[in-house]
Amino acid sequence: MRGLTGGAAAVLLLTATMFAATRSADEEKVWTLEKAYWQYVQANDLKSYRALWRSDFLGWPLVSSEPLRKDHVTDWITTLTGEGLALKSYDVEEVAIQVSGNLATAAYRVRQTWVDKNGTARTSVIRILHTWVRDGETWQIVSGMSAPTNADGR
Repeated sequence: MRGLTGGAAAVLLLTATMFAATRSADEEKVWTLEKAYWQYVQANDLKSYRALWRSDFLGWPLVSSEPLRKDHVTDWITTLTGEGLALKSYDVEEVAIQVSGNLATAAYRVRQTWVDKNGTARTSVIRILHTWVRDGETWQIVSGMSAPTNADGR
């Protein structure tokens, strides 16, 4: 904002902040579904979790050396719960979203803390990218990928 007077800079900053805070209804819906994703994981509600995924899903999760289809989307949850772990807490950091017609891509980081039966916690931060497709009023995940964060947690 170099070269702008104090008043002009303030107006520009306020306008940019208001613009960034304004989301379309589609963007709000997709973020709501991303948060529901983690609520379902925490509740171990695999049926509702699976309903978020389109039947022709293809993705590459952090936990797999190969891409997977919808029939394996809950594998990572059942592996952790099978080890006696439960999702204690999570925090979704919304990074970016783009809606193009009936497609939406959401990019975010999530900090998750899993605890065992003794209360021992395992915390990690991962990056997630999901592509959602709208069919009528319903949005479902059609592709995605997760990856570890870098050394700075980004």
